[in-house]
Amino acid sequence: MRADAAVDLFLDMLASERGAAANTLDAYRRDLDDYTEFLAGEGLSPVDADASAVRRWIADLHERGLKASSAARRLSAARQLHKFLYSEGERADDPTIAIDGPKLGRPLPKVLSIAEVDRLLATAREGLGDPGRPRLARLRAARMSCLLELLYATGMRVSELVSLPASAANTRERFLVVTGKGRKERLAPLTDAARAAMQRWREAAQEAAAPQASGAPPDPPQAAENAAAEKPAPRRGRPRKPPAPAPASPWLFPSDSASGHLTRQAFARDLKDVAAAAGIDPARISPHVLRHAFASHLLHNGADLRIVQELLGHADIATTQIYTHILDERLKSVVRDLHPLARG
Repeated sequence: MRADAAVDLFLDMLASERGAAANTLDAYRRDLDDYTEFLAGEGLSPVDADASAVRRWIADLHERGLKASSAARRLSAARQLHKFLYSEGERADDPTIAIDGPKLGRPLPKVLSIAEVDRLLATAREGLGDPGRPRLARLRAARMSCLLELLYATGMRVSELVSLPASAANTRERFLVVTGKGRKERLAPLTDAARAAMQRWREAAQEAAAPQASGAPPDPPQAAENAAAEKPAPRRGRPRKPPAPAPASPWLFPSDSASGHLTRQAFARDLKDVAAAAGIDPARISPHVLRHAFASHLLHNGADLRIVQELLGHADIATTQIYTHILDERLKSVVRDLHPLARG
């Protein structure tokens, strides 16, 4: 079997049996392309490569200056490919089974304080009701406020957030049904602030769409005044029908282009602008940092680790255990404040 055929079959399995998202499949393909290109340079393929070839590839990754985390991710992709080929009978063994991966540290997640999150949310809300601001600026502010309130209230992944359906704004429940990795659904509770932000965003979006019902973009104020002062020229022949209105977007956060939803990259870029306006170093913030803040603040205030695991959509509790340093600090404070010998 050729290397590209083996990779294609593996990715097809991930998509059909595990429900892997497009971004996940793209990441696997990039990592496996690197592996198969190295093997091809040695006259090998994943079907006939042995453990020594895999070790040489890992050494090559190190020589190219890849971080330990990047090398570990690529080795994980190769492991899964070989496990698949073994299970499909394309190989009699798995050459990666006895190979140790690069040693990884466990960096603590970046976390904002509660006060910093409050400042960020307040900055995003500034000027929402100011009629003196341009309509587009108020619309963008309503969208950003809604994005941030939802992200901090639910801890959703950014890909889950930007791809929420438009129907999410119509819910009367105090939770959203979120479709996560592997197309698994989970419930994400909504705060009152998040529900109010969704309502403001929906109203602002509907107001902005109203002038476009005729298919034309809204005129700026000065252009509208000039048009009203001018007498329209008479038309000859049959009157022209106005174009049909554009169909409503199926997304809660439509993109600025003609179709699709807001991209993760566009949200991350705008978030850094809000952070700078709030006096927070933009280098410290990203959508994922707010997801970390959601989990960390819950644990700091007494939430159970298993509950946080469910809310984050982690399949394995080990993924959630990066937050155990917060539990350690809480336990220390409990002993310090409540143990009778600690009070003396």
